[in-house]
Amino acid sequence: MPSRRSAPPSAESPPANAPSLWPAWSTRTNCVLLFIAALIAYWPALGGGTIWDDDGHITRADLRSLAGLMRIWFEPGATQQYYPLLHSAFWLEHHLWGDAAFGYHLINVLLHATAASLFATLLRRLAVPGAWLAAMIFALHPVCAESVAWISEQKNTLSTVLYLGASLAYLRFVSERKPASYALATVLFVAALCTKTVTATLPATLLVIAWWRNGWPGVRAELRTLLPWLALGALGGLATAHFERNLIGAQGADFDLSIVQRVLLAGRVVWFYFGKLLWPADLIFIYPRWTIAADDALAYAFPLAALALLGALAWRARMSRGPLAAALIFGGSLFPALGFVNAFPFLFSFVADHFQYLASLALIALLPAAWQLLVPRLPRAVAVAAPIALIAMLGTLTWRQAGMYRDVVTLYETTLEKNPACWLAHNNLGNLFAADGHADEAVTHFEAALKFRPDYPEAESNLGDALNQLHRFTEALPHLQRAVRRQPNFANAHNNLGIALASTDRPDEGMAEFRAAIRLRADYAQARMNLAIALARAGQMAEAERERAQALRLDPSLGAH
Repeated sequence: MPSRRSAPPSAESPPANAPSLWPAWSTRTNCVLLFIAALIAYWPALGGGTIWDDDGHITRADLRSLAGLMRIWFEPGATQQYYPLLHSAFWLEHHLWGDAAFGYHLINVLLHATAASLFATLLRRLAVPGAWLAAMIFALHPVCAESVAWISEQKNTLSTVLYLGASLAYLRFVSERKPASYALATVLFVAALCTKTVTATLPATLLVIAWWRNGWPGVRAELRTLLPWLALGALGGLATAHFERNLIGAQGADFDLSIVQRVLLAGRVVWFYFGKLLWPADLIFIYPRWTIAADDALAYAFPLAALALLGALAWRARMSRGPLAAALIFGGSLFPALGFVNAFPFLFSFVADHFQYLASLALIALLPAAWQLLVPRLPRAVAVAAPIALIAMLGTLTWRQAGMYRDVVTLYETTLEKNPACWLAHNNLGNLFAADGHADEAVTHFEAALKFRPDYPEAESNLGDALNQLHRFTEALPHLQRAVRRQPNFANAHNNLGIALASTDRPDEGMAEFRAAIRLRADYAQARMNLAIALARAGQMAEAERERAQALRLDPSLGAH
């Protein structure tokens, strides 16, 4: 490793008379401003509740003990995703404030502001112009709102803090060659992997930074040091891909894409995220799912355009390596979300704002650096006012975006305004209405979900359940029969079908469905209670009492009904 480094080729110093992109405030002052700005922009989300899968991340009752903490680390499948450090953080947070959503939202905002501060520190360490402006853009950019306002995405904010901390520790090691710095960097990198494995891209990012700073000699000098990290990242990525497929269910017909289709998808995904970063309009919680057709000539334009841009940046790298380095880091950080590896959200959309939270740093870093080069050619008033206007605009957009997350009904209704064919939002909104006793409204949404996704057994079962609530048992039967036919191991559908059958003078068939539900889920208390009721009506009192006692043991609240 050379002890003296040449200046990065894209960090040209601006003329002495060029206006500064950011006031010469102290680091402490800048950090305080970042935290204040983030808290103001995300104020609407701080009072929000839980949405969608948040309840699957906030620590369950059976995991709240020390034994539960051990299960989080050593039992894959004990938590929704095997990210043990993330779920350890949720475990600690639950011990501090329980189920209160405010604490989780506040922690997410504070982690985001911390990531922005570390981002500025990293850019200053790399001598990239406009570091604090870049950090403020990241703190207030609305594409980050999904990651910050959604409790489950603490995996993004926490892992990014660890990712940036590992980067800073590694750069200190590069300059000082002290083993302690390398050890700290490695610990932070492993911690990031244990929080979200998209951070596996960090060693590749550091190699790109080495190339940007010192060309290929810099890469060769640091490759050996980063080889263990590359191996750890590969192992983490493979483990997550395995869990996505086998524990979460990212497999089946919806994920059966050919290699050609995956390449076409990747090309479109990259441009989608670039566009949303540059022009953050019409941001949605769930975007429409594209159809990727290998026989569509237009689909090839996206990957070809990406290759053409990389070629142009590679040609320009003889003068400045910065733009190509930023593009490589952006695309590399997005790699886990490009479609080459199955991820469960691909079931309903190939893109999501939270997928580009980490990747956005690369292009955001490039923007102030490029602006710095334009500043000398602009009137001083424009050069000073433009960044202020940009920050104000981004903060306003984030405030509005964060408001979408104040409650789950608002989130799904806003999603359906922009994506009316979102079957998942229709189904989930129907569940909310059904739980609140508004079965008529629930039926409307379940029917809409089946209109846009006819082979959706969960919506069939939910629609049948809502019709049961309305005592429209005969109408419920065909939906519930289709649900169990399409998904024979669907315990809820068997239970709902049992209710419909028992309510249409077919008690024996109803009891058979209740028993099927119990075979699939031995702890299904409601199915046991329904079976007990059906047995009692059939005069089988002894067995009915046994099932009732078992149901109450599993769920004492059923005794209140």
